Amino acid sequence: MTLYSNLLEKLTTDRALYFILLDPDRFHGADLEEFANKCAEAGVDGFLVGGSLMVSGDFDLAIKTLKNLTHLPVIIFPGGLGQISPYADAILFLSIISGRNPEHLIGKHVLAAPTIKRHGLEAISTGYMLIESGRRTSAEYMSGSMPIPRHKPEIAVATALAAEFLGMKFVYLEGGSGADQPVPYEMVHAVSGNLSIPVIVGGGIRTPETAAIMVESGAKVVVTGNHFEDKKNWGLLKDFADAVKGRV
Repeated sequence: MTLYSNLLEKLTTDRALYFILLDPDRFHGADLEEFANKCAEAGVDGFLVGGSLMVSGDFDLAIKTLKNLTHLPVIIFPGGLGQISPYADAILFLSIISGRNPEHLIGKHVLAAPTIKRHGLEAISTGYMLIESGRRTSAEYMSGSMPIPRHKPEIAVATALAAEFLGMKFVYLEGGSGADQPVPYEMVHAVSGNLSIPVIVGGGIRTPETAAIMVESGAKVVVTGNHFEDKKNWGLLKDFADAVKGRV
C-alpha cells in the first residue's frame, strides 16, 4: 500500500492530520533529535522536510534522523532539485499552479523525475497554491510567482478544480514561510467544498485555535513550520495536535 493510500485511510477515522514542516537549516544535531521525539509524543502525524534554500543543513541526515527516532512518515517538501533523498518515504511532487512560471509548473519536474524514479520514491502530485499573506514570502520570491489575492476565493476554487481535473492528489493552500496572515478561512471553506481530494493548509498558523478553525473550514491536513523554530513554543505541540484532531 502506498503512503498516500495510508494517509487517505487514516482520514477515514481522523477528522484531519497534523504535519510539521521542518527545515534542516533550522533544525540539526541534538535540537533535531529532541524536537522529533517531542513531535512523536505530542501526536503529530508526520513530517514534511525541506526549505526554500539549503545553506548549512544536511538534508539526508535530517531525514535519516527522523526515520531512526520515530515511526512517523517523512515526506520531502522540495524547495529545489537538491532536496531529493532516497531515505524519505515519499515526495510531494509540487507544481506551483497559482503562478505562471513554467519552471515551477513543469520545468523543474522534468529534471527531478529521473532521480525520483531512480531512488524509488513515491511521488505524490500536489497542486501548490500561494495565497497572499500580507508580506512577500520566501516561497513567492524564490519561485517568481505571484500569489492569489486573499480576497478572491473564486480564483482559488477554479485553480484547485483544475488541479483535481489534471489528476493531482492534494491541493496545498500556502500562506508562505513566516506569513503575516494565514490562508483565509473562507477560502479554505470554498476550495474544500468544491473538491473531492484532500486540502492541505499551511503558513501563518500560530495558535491551536487557528489550526482548529482551518479543520472546521475543511482542511484535511494542517501544517505548521516556523512557529516551532522557536524552542519556547515546543510545549504547544500537543495543543496543536489535539486541536487538529478535535480533542479539545
